Amino acid sequence: MNQQALILLSGVAIVAAFSGGCTAEQPQSAQPSAQSDEQSETVSKESGTLELRANGEDFVRQGFVTKDGWQIDFEHTYVTLADVKAYQSEPPFDANADEELKAIAEVPLVETQTVDLAEGNESAEPILVTQTDAPSGQYNALSFRMVPAEAGPASGQVVMLVGTAEKEGQTIDFTLKFDQPYNYVCGDFVGETRKGILNTDDSTDLEATFHFDHIFGDGEAAPDDAINTGALGFEPIAALAENQQVEADWATLQQQLSAEDSELLESALMGLAHVGEGHCKETEIPA
Repeated sequence: MNQQALILLSGVAIVAAFSGGCTAEQPQSAQPSAQSDEQSETVSKESGTLELRANGEDFVRQGFVTKDGWQIDFEHTYVTLADVKAYQSEPPFDANADEELKAIAEVPLVETQTVDLAEGNESAEPILVTQTDAPSGQYNALSFRMVPAEAGPASGQVVMLVGTAEKEGQTIDFTLKFDQPYNYVCGDFVGETRKGILNTDDSTDLEATFHFDHIFGDGEAAPDDAINTGALGFEPIAALAENQQVEADWATLQQQLSAEDSELLESALMGLAHVGEGHCKETEIPA
């Protein structure tokens, strides 16, 4: 073998030895998969504080007049939330479209918790349910279930309403109990302010909003407004009063209300949950 060939082979051997040494010392984590590359581009490694609030709106905190003229004031408005999760979704989830939620980040918020939406005075803020550390980014979807409470004053009930109704000098104390569970998948919050944009080392909140005017209607809206034509009102419940009291569970109401009123109430209960004014995709959970 000539001298030129020997020099060439020696060079190749040196390069191979050097290259092999580097490969052996390189940690495996320094070679991310294609999936890790994609995630690093879409989900921030920085974080902030994500809050969940539950809001019964002024209808619950301040009272309101129903579509049929009853002044309603709540003492307690219990709802039980379960399996609450916040998402960064891409594309943004549309609850009104026939599509699945495609999450690039998912943050569990609550396992199970009962909230009294009527807690606090008339000017109280929406109830702070929980807060947790979460990756920075835009949280534009929320999912949760409404399930029977396992303990406490609302035990066994998904929603429990306790309060008084007054009209033309007549006062009725009511306790209404609903045990039908529901599942909700909601898109972006719709309201006067944006929610869910979490900057690094900052905080933001998401809101589960409950529209009780869907059940009772709104005396300040026109009679032919959709909020009233689709609502039960309070008059059919007042008709069930004995000794100026109504205490009824869902099974009793289904038996004693007319078929039309029972259907209105069932639809209103299913559509109770929103994110601000944003809609949710709702389904019944078999009891």
